[in-house]
Amino acid sequence: MAEQVRVVVDAMGGDNAPAEPVRAAVEAVTERQDIKVILTGKQEVIDKELAKYSGYPKNQIQVVNASQVIETAEPPVFAIRKKKDSSIVVGLNMVKKQEADAFVSAGSTGALLMGATFLVKRIRGVKRAALAPILPTATTPFMLLDAGANNDCRPEMLVQFAVMGSAYMERVMGIPQPKVKLLNVGAEETKGRELDLEAYRLLEQAPVHFCGNVEARELPFGVADVVVADGFTGNIALKLYEGMGKFMGSQLKENIFAGANGKLSALLVLPKIKALTKKMDYKAVGGAMMLGVQKPVVKAHGSSDATAFFNAIRQARDCVAGDMIAAMTKFMQQEQVKKA
Repeated sequence: MAEQVRVVVDAMGGDNAPAEPVRAAVEAVTERQDIKVILTGKQEVIDKELAKYSGYPKNQIQVVNASQVIETAEPPVFAIRKKKDSSIVVGLNMVKKQEADAFVSAGSTGALLMGATFLVKRIRGVKRAALAPILPTATTPFMLLDAGANNDCRPEMLVQFAVMGSAYMERVMGIPQPKVKLLNVGAEETKGRELDLEAYRLLEQAPVHFCGNVEARELPFGVADVVVADGFTGNIALKLYEGMGKFMGSQLKENIFAGANGKLSALLVLPKIKALTKKMDYKAVGGAMMLGVQKPVVKAHGSSDATAFFNAIRQARDCVAGDMIAAMTKFMQQEQVKKA
């Protein structure tokens, strides 16, 4: 049997906790022998959920008690410092102490970012950790970073985002020489703010496959594998992307299924609609990576169900198996030597 990857799952984080993360843990260890899931949270609550299942390899699931829960509305820094026995802090500390290999949570994004930065720590040389979701397109998915962790960025930070995103797409997604583009208001290299102009110049010299600027309207067509932006711009792009997906889905249903003729014609196109919906579903990816910290940390969507949690666990496992962190660390060390 392959060596087990130990993935901590915050069983108390998200809208559907603890039922869905526990169910995902059971499904993950049932399907794969190379994963051990460590559930953090209120022991009695988690044990009650686990009791609903049978036939799974119980030696691959461990429960670690954590008496507190960080709520979404709590100030992140305060929550991390004051709630030391929360499911997020307990899990991140296990990763920090090398008692686990990766961490997954659908809880507070801010608390997870703060915890990953202060407890797990950034890779040496990385200026800021970035939130990096994988988004679907008409062809292959792309990684967007930063998607909201850092509203104000310097040009060299965008270069680091490009390097980290490239390492992930190559090591985890299996894409050789990922195409990197800079999110901007125009395709020309003279477009954009001072931040974008300087970032463009630095990206041309960076050890990535930089392919110039990309406008937001081109994102759904698979023109890039990695798209870099400051966190403010990236978060707006992400929210618009998600919103338009929901809007188009609702419009399709409203117009195609309207009236007797619509319902009849819908029978013919329903399989294609389902295929499109599946392709655009965030659940199939898992979650957004917190890139730049010393261990894989995955932020699952707040409304994640068992399928999304399962894929987030798989995503975390693939990061460990692909030595993604080692690739990023090696590059950062090389950069530090160059500057010395």
